[in-house]
Amino acid sequence: MALGTAIEWTESTWNPITGCTKISVGCQNCYAERMAKRLQAMGQRNYRNGFQLTLHESMLDLPLRWKKPQIIFVNSMSDLFHEDVPKEFIYRVFNTMNTANWHQYQILTKRSTRLRQLSAQLPWEKHIWMGVTVENSDYIFRLDDLRQTHAQLKFLSLEPLLGPIPEINLEGIDWVIVGGESGPGARPMKPEWVIDIKNQCQKYGVPFFFKQWGGTNKKRNGRQLEGKYWDEKPRYI
Repeated sequence: MALGTAIEWTESTWNPITGCTKISVGCQNCYAERMAKRLQAMGQRNYRNGFQLTLHESMLDLPLRWKKPQIIFVNSMSDLFHEDVPKEFIYRVFNTMNTANWHQYQILTKRSTRLRQLSAQLPWEKHIWMGVTVENSDYIFRLDDLRQTHAQLKFLSLEPLLGPIPEINLEGIDWVIVGGESGPGARPMKPEWVIDIKNQCQKYGVPFFFKQWGGTNKKRNGRQLEGKYWDEKPRYI
């Protein structure tokens, strides 16, 4: 919710919305839910409702106060396109992003159907990146929905990667992030799944970012793949 974050592929986070509900297998061990409950126990005002969806009017203008350009992950603790977020609030988030246009914004959603439905009504500019999360091949339809939006930079987050995803259609996709699940109950990610996706990205010239192997001790497991770090970024950075 402020400058600085441990998320490897961004620089800051901004949460005008907190809380969410689970819609697919990737949500099972949600890190945001664990963190929200921890912050609630610590008495953090914005997490007084725990992980219940909550809109924060007071946070809408936060990027305007950050004068140094940042790469900002929008709603790391929620989903902007959650069905209970009013359209008017989504428009206000976009208004802030377009006013504070010296930043780059990264939005991720699992609710790709609503994203696709609202896309034509939203003021997309090239500094607003739109991505979808796909945890296994059952949810590849989210990528097809993303392709139909008016976002100028489109990216794919395969985290937590829970199964192989062969022959991904990467047409129109500008960036791919892959990561394993971390924390209590983390489900394993097989190296061959990651290597196959990396090879697909190289074949089609799509920047590939490997975030982590995950596990119950993600620091010990590290983030090297085939002996190197993969920190490729899309061309707009």
